[in-house]
Amino acid sequence: MRKIALLLALSSGPLAFAGVTVSAPANGSNVSTSVQYVAKATTGCSKGVSAIGVYSAPGNLAYSTNGANLNADLTFSPGDYQTVVQAWDNCGGVSQTPVTIHVASPSANVQVSTPKNNSSVAKQVQYVATATASCSKGVAAMGIYTSPGVLAYQTAAASLNTVLTLNPGTYHTVVQEWDRCGGSSTSPITINVGGPGNGTGSVTVSAPQTNTNVNPTVQYVASASSSCGSGVAAMGVYTGPGQLAYAIAGSKVNTLLTLSPGVYHTVVQEWDNCGGTAVAPVTITVPGGAVSGTFKNLHQQSGWAGYALLPTAYNICNGCAPSGPQTTWSMTQKVTSPSLSGNSSRMDVGGQTVYSDVLWNNHLIGDFSSQGMPDTNHAIVPNLHNFTYDVYFYASDLSVSQALEFDINQFVDGNSYIWGHECRVAGGNEWDIWDNPGQQWHQTGIPCNPVPNAWNHLVLQVQRTSDNHLLFQSITLNGVTSTLNYYESPTPTNWYGVTINYQQDGNYQQAPYSIWLDNLNFSYW
Repeated sequence: MRKIALLLALSSGPLAFAGVTVSAPANGSNVSTSVQYVAKATTGCSKGVSAIGVYSAPGNLAYSTNGANLNADLTFSPGDYQTVVQAWDNCGGVSQTPVTIHVASPSANVQVSTPKNNSSVAKQVQYVATATASCSKGVAAMGIYTSPGVLAYQTAAASLNTVLTLNPGTYHTVVQEWDRCGGSSTSPITINVGGPGNGTGSVTVSAPQTNTNVNPTVQYVASASSSCGSGVAAMGVYTGPGQLAYAIAGSKVNTLLTLSPGVYHTVVQEWDNCGGTAVAPVTITVPGGAVSGTFKNLHQQSGWAGYALLPTAYNICNGCAPSGPQTTWSMTQKVTSPSLSGNSSRMDVGGQTVYSDVLWNNHLIGDFSSQGMPDTNHAIVPNLHNFTYDVYFYASDLSVSQALEFDINQFVDGNSYIWGHECRVAGGNEWDIWDNPGQQWHQTGIPCNPVPNAWNHLVLQVQRTSDNHLLFQSITLNGVTSTLNYYESPTPTNWYGVTINYQQDGNYQQAPYSIWLDNLNFSYW
């Protein structure tokens, strides 16, 4: 009996412990002043583990918690530490594992902008972090551990910006830097992926395309979805870590942002009504240019000239007057209704000659500039390659319009670049673009269905390429972006400058009709 009792006593005492396993930090490792301890204890004691803790020095219990699992961030001053992770079971047993660490000075650290520690995130998790080191040779690399020993991402740089896709669960991730002197520092980030009550979502970005050069005025078009039963609450665009440049309620984004030259690691993010979120990173470059800018509310400004274009040649009719009779036209500014800004412009056409058109033209930069930019020394126009035509238009009856035309024109170095865009309304509800050398319209197959009795938002983006070709980039009508990527060649000219056109085409009856323009902005770079 005494032998059995002795064996029972031994089995419930210190020898019952199986041990303490420390996942982080590694023994003998170099760490930052904030050190994450992750450990687990097991025991043969039938009553289980009572508590687990960390001694930063003999007799100095820096942290303890009930149970068999430990995950804590402790702050140390620079120096060498013989720390111990110790566990106690409910049978009186004790087990410990020593962990020696070297805490580097605060000059070596990892700063994580996103995600936030202890945050709930969707399956797509964006990590943005930077590192510095006291090593004179600098930081060699950075990486992300999603769990001890699992290096999910690494880059040979002192900063990182990436998205990891993780399964639902709790992750004790670590962002680490390695310097060129053999040192290292970390920043622990605990996240809950798709946790209780969180929806898992996704973000789809239609524009801009990642890793592309863009105009200073760049259009963002995106949509989001979420498994959250209450749906998506809001969306936003970050132009840099912590820099929320735009936000809107709902699951769709369609906005223009104006950026200075540089490289931007932008992020489009959604937040659902369950506390979840998802992101889509979009890296863009706004190249530096000699001149860039935006002409705002051009429909309110002077400089517009109207011309009748008669069939079948559709050349400018020099003998035609706005009063007709062949074609009539007028532009009425400072209209308060209908209007978005309180100051729209009404464009009217009519007359007796069927299928005749009216072209309104404004010289912006160069010859006959209405904006005070004649560019007599030719320092501006040759350096411009990218243009955005952004306008809202309204019509009470679109059925009488044969077509609406929106053109961007550049004349430089003896070449004429005409980015013509025509929305055939009565002509078949399709977008056509202008074939410069062929002097004819090119069908795109892209539908054009403007809405009557509503404001329609149109954005056109084009480019003069580095090898001097026309690039029709995209057409966005009422939030739907269609990518063209259609190239064309220029034609000869003696003109010089940048102009824009707006045109209304008459139908088979030359029925009179009005179109209102508002918020007409033109960006150039």
